[in-house]
Amino acid sequence: MTAAPPRPFLYLAWSNLAAQSAEQLSLAAVPLAAVLVLGAGPGEIGFLAAIQTLPFLLLSMPLGLLADRMSRRRLMACSEGLRAASLLVLLGMVLASKLGIGWLAVLGFLGAVGTVGFSVATPALVPALVPRDALAAANGRLELARSAAFTAGPALAGALVAWAGASMAFALAGVLSISAVGLLQRLTEAPRAFAAQHHPLLDVRDGARFVWQHELLRPMLMTGAVFNISWFVLQAGYVPYAVQVLGLGAQAVGFTLAMYGAGMVAGALLTSRVVAYLPFGRAIQVGPAVAVFAAAAMAATLIVPGASLAALSFFLFGAGPMVWTITSTTLRQSVTASTMLGRVSAVFLTINAGARPIGAALGGAVGAAWGESACLLLALAGFLLQAGIIFASRVAGLHRLPVAAA
Repeated sequence: MTAAPPRPFLYLAWSNLAAQSAEQLSLAAVPLAAVLVLGAGPGEIGFLAAIQTLPFLLLSMPLGLLADRMSRRRLMACSEGLRAASLLVLLGMVLASKLGIGWLAVLGFLGAVGTVGFSVATPALVPALVPRDALAAANGRLELARSAAFTAGPALAGALVAWAGASMAFALAGVLSISAVGLLQRLTEAPRAFAAQHHPLLDVRDGARFVWQHELLRPMLMTGAVFNISWFVLQAGYVPYAVQVLGLGAQAVGFTLAMYGAGMVAGALLTSRVVAYLPFGRAIQVGPAVAVFAAAAMAATLIVPGASLAALSFFLFGAGPMVWTITSTTLRQSVTASTMLGRVSAVFLTINAGARPIGAALGGAVGAAWGESACLLLALAGFLLQAGIIFASRVAGLHRLPVAAA
């Protein structure tokens, strides 16, 4: 956005930064608290991680339907309020020395419910706050905040836990979450027309059918699903591969993984230039294309072992797909009627979240059967497929954003 963003969007942007920071702090602090306070092992940590992913699969569609039936600002405020409440209860239990794995799971689940509600309503609200030609820049600002939180949150949580224990991390996350709610209360949401309400299952079906039958949305959905499967195949094998084959120590492995966050920030900053210099369809294809180069760089470590290529790979994996996230979200907002934006966002969130455990399980099975190197090659094949899907689609022919749906 070349002009100053509208004030309501600024409230949304700052609220989004606070909410994303609270989420990343809590996601990092929960397993640290489980290990350091409760002596949890890999089994308990895996259980907690699984519980925190369930709301994305179970509740994305119902909450997306709510985003189309009620005030999106109110849904976001209620969702973030739920996360704030879960964090404050966690803080109280830590201070009272009554924390347990069961409570961590229950409260982590509730916090993730808040994340899902906030996530499906945010992209649905943006088109009501900024002009249509400013959508890409607005989405870029929101994704930059997510990138910054993703990069800094885990490190900050680790430092706080090491310095003052888990209570300090939960306290800061709670304050940030409450701040996000307060900023949303200052946001004025313009009245909008609501579609006629049918049975909830029929409304959900209509949202899914709209995505699948749309010539632009369907290939984007398929591309995202294949990307997430491939990414988690790679994730399943990378750390043991880095240690056992590349010979990297813990510090070097951590450095390569940190390059992913750095790439996300770079991608968020560069997207506006990419959109300005390329036809919009080509800008959308940048992310899937860069992901292929990233996967190829990782596969090249089979021939030239070392941390440099692995770090480059993770940087590209952060930068390119961030361009994809911003541009594909902008296109989705442009071609979807306001009355259906919540459900359409929920369809994408559900499919992407559902693809992740499939990729992790596939990567684990392939790694166990043929070794971690096979995970790298399978991931490369998957990234080639996701690029092929979007390059063969009608998206390639877009010179500018399509006319907004009525």
